[in-house]
Amino acid sequence: MTTIAVVDYGMGNLRSVSKALEHVAPFAGITVTSDPDVVMGADRVVFPGVGAMPDCIRELESRGLKQAVAEAVASKPFLGICLGMQALFGHSEEGDVAGLGILPGTVRRFPAEAMVDDKGERLKVPQIGWNQVHQAMSHPLWNGIADGARFYFVHSYYVEAGSPELVAAFTHYPFAYASAVARGNLFAVQFHPEKSQAAGLSLLGNFVAWDGSC
Repeated sequence: MTTIAVVDYGMGNLRSVSKALEHVAPFAGITVTSDPDVVMGADRVVFPGVGAMPDCIRELESRGLKQAVAEAVASKPFLGICLGMQALFGHSEEGDVAGLGILPGTVRRFPAEAMVDDKGERLKVPQIGWNQVHQAMSHPLWNGIADGARFYFVHSYYVEAGSPELVAAFTHYPFAYASAVARGNLFAVQFHPEKSQAAGLSLLGNFVAWDGSC
């Protein structure tokens, strides 16, 4: 039986994520856990998150999960979601803190002066709601998902990837930013697949079936 660990560091929409995984993988063993040993022993790992980056890093460290997440990224299919994507990068403007440093890049706040759409109307921060995700590379997690499909977002910060080869998809708000990244057995998204109806469930189903190769 495939085992999936959903990392619990006190800051994720864990019930929604676990219920969505149960829906697409009814025969998998899905565990919401803050136990580093369980995370490291699972076949695949989901790293969700909602909230502020300084709190995220502090909670990972206090629960002994920082190393477990790093080892999971290095060894098995790994999916980061929202703050769980941002935390993988080197630095965040939110609280001026270091991230996990697994991927090169910076997490930046949407700049107030740039938040104007093509009609001259102000855009709200955080971005809350549905937006298109434009695929920048072919990847097993995009199987059956149309390019430009809409996913659900809630965030005030975005990733500026340090390497263009990492960008698996981009979204406009109002400029293009990385809304998904991929490297080896790691895939991470800024949006919430667990809240994104059919497209989100397809992505989660693809993750469960994914062997970690591109």
